[in-house]
Amino acid sequence: MSSEFHPQTIIEPFKIKTVEPLYLRTRKQRGEALKKAKFNLFKLDSQDVLIDLLTDSGTSAMSAAQWAEILKGDEAYAGSESFQFFEKTIRDLTGYKCILPTHQGRAAERLLFSALAAQNTQKKKLKIPSNSHFDTTRANLESLGFEGLDFPCEEFFDSQSDFRFKGNMDLQKLENFLKQTPRDQIAVGFCTITNNSCGGQPVSFENIKKVAELYRKFKVPFYLDACRFAENSAFIQKFEMPSETPESIAKKIFALADGATFSAKKDALVNIGGFLATNDQNITEDLTSLLILSEGFPTYGGLAGRDLAAIAQGLKEILDPSYLDYRLAVTQYIGKKLDELKIPYLRPAGGHAIYLDAKKFCEHLKWNHYPGQALVLALYLEGGIRSCEIGSVMFGRQADGSEKAHAAELVRLAIPRRVYTQSHMDYVLEVLAFVFAKRHEISAVSILKEPKQLRHFSSEFSWSML
Repeated sequence: MSSEFHPQTIIEPFKIKTVEPLYLRTRKQRGEALKKAKFNLFKLDSQDVLIDLLTDSGTSAMSAAQWAEILKGDEAYAGSESFQFFEKTIRDLTGYKCILPTHQGRAAERLLFSALAAQNTQKKKLKIPSNSHFDTTRANLESLGFEGLDFPCEEFFDSQSDFRFKGNMDLQKLENFLKQTPRDQIAVGFCTITNNSCGGQPVSFENIKKVAELYRKFKVPFYLDACRFAENSAFIQKFEMPSETPESIAKKIFALADGATFSAKKDALVNIGGFLATNDQNITEDLTSLLILSEGFPTYGGLAGRDLAAIAQGLKEILDPSYLDYRLAVTQYIGKKLDELKIPYLRPAGGHAIYLDAKKFCEHLKWNHYPGQALVLALYLEGGIRSCEIGSVMFGRQADGSEKAHAAELVRLAIPRRVYTQSHMDYVLEVLAFVFAKRHEISAVSILKEPKQLRHFSSEFSWSML
């Protein structure tokens, strides 16, 4: 044969070695499980869930190489070989001088915001801008007296447009804010990659670069919420910088910022862990003291040595181009099928998840009937799929206790890394088509009981479909 075969199908770049069972409950059993959970899917027992798309955080399947690193883990209290591997891997990738391990991303956020709060001797209500803060980030900064501000780009609000970088920061709004706000009223500047609150959409390299330039112009330290940096880098390579590798793009992104918070439970392919990295020598001592007080010694930070080693190995695997091609192909496959079924979702497909447009899906429900929560309940009842509301339940309550419609009513179908096959996704699509056909039967949700913060995790709801 004279020609070379070039496959059109992007296959999983791995083989499955270990499996665990799934349990198919009846609709009646799922209804009873919903009642027991007070109609909050966070309270379901995992064995009652068939396809779990609640989150991509801590739900990845680890590789043989990662399991090997776990067996090799050095559990010395201080200065272990596992920490040396962890520190060198992150320093080589990010270029940051201070690398502090934490048990997960929100612990890194808590450390950073606590140190900044301690430096705020005048006790002013300082502001922290971003393209969009996610739920735990906002809760952490608000609990320490800061105000989080979101400046998503205008293209995000058109759910049907095919603009590729809907995670971008609105540069004009950011610049206006920086011009109008005295420097001593701004604690730090952020940018989240990919933008989880805005549909898992990527941020372009050009946008990150201009955000960095604005922060530097106004002398505001710049930090990345970088938990999905590799997926963001893959989008940049595919649509903006095709001659670069994901690794080279990632390094250029990190070089634009002063530091980063990171949940290793996403783009490090592990089930627990995170880190805080920074070049700011003025805050390093405070961060280290807080880490010792709350997480552990600076060379383990609340993690076992084996966890540190697994994170380091995962950070090497996550930037493999064949893996990232596969990762983006999964959501693109689902998005294409949803287009064929005419099911509304935030287009184009993001990196770690598909975000259904619950406002259009359940157009008969008002925002304060919580269409996103109603849809996640319907998907579980009919097909055993657990998903997550990203809308007015998660973000509708304001800092002063009032209620306000969130900018978008979304349902996130987060895809765990290296866990489900195409047939699992085809099953999900079947359930979506079935529920969409019956969508006008989906009834309203009301909140019966809620905590003061992060209410979506533990609120109790009422739903008249059962």
